[in-house]
Amino acid sequence: MRLAAAIEGRLAEMLAADLAAAERAVTAGLREASDGLKADLRGQITGAGLGQRLARTWRSEVYPKGGRSIRAAGLVWSKAPGIVGLYDEGAVIRSRHGLFLAIPTPAAGRYGDGGRKITPGGWERRTGLPLRFVYRRRGLSLLVADNARLSKRGRVTGNRGRRGDAAFTRLAGRTTVPVFILVPQVRVRKRLDVAGAGRAWQGRLPGLILRHWPEA
Repeated sequence: MRLAAAIEGRLAEMLAADLAAAERAVTAGLREASDGLKADLRGQITGAGLGQRLARTWRSEVYPKGGRSIRAAGLVWSKAPGIVGLYDEGAVIRSRHGLFLAIPTPAAGRYGDGGRKITPGGWERRTGLPLRFVYRRRGLSLLVADNARLSKRGRVTGNRGRRGDAAFTRLAGRTTVPVFILVPQVRVRKRLDVAGAGRAWQGRLPGLILRHWPEA
């Protein structure tokens, strides 16, 4: 007795259709996982009170760009890896150039030159006022501005305002204002879990791929 078998239809077309379905499912699953991980990491940052600006540094991309592949790969990264790493791992920060770190008070304002971090030197250039060091045996030492005046928002305005400008609150005889608090070090506690979020979405990936796979 002779047995024979045959496959009906066009095998090449069937295999090509299955490959295309696999490429779509893998790429779509990776894109959903990458977007989900990015959203979770942004949520960690805002939930920790670190602000939308830092949260928006997280980016995601799926490769190949604009294409599909069963070997697709997803990448999630931050454009501020140093800051994110600091809050992900925790650290003790000490001054590189002196004995103290200068922590700005509300009177210093929010930003320095060009929107960068406020430094004592930059603050002096911006306001035209010198800072004076005040050492305290008990408690934290200070950098203060003498003969200063405050705006209605409680910030030192320096010597560049007009004498009758209504934006300024004139203080009797002006005053001495603490502008920076000096500390020997700052301990930053761990507030993010980047690796944990990555592991969670890695575990969801097979299910996401299957969800995008067409039913037979």
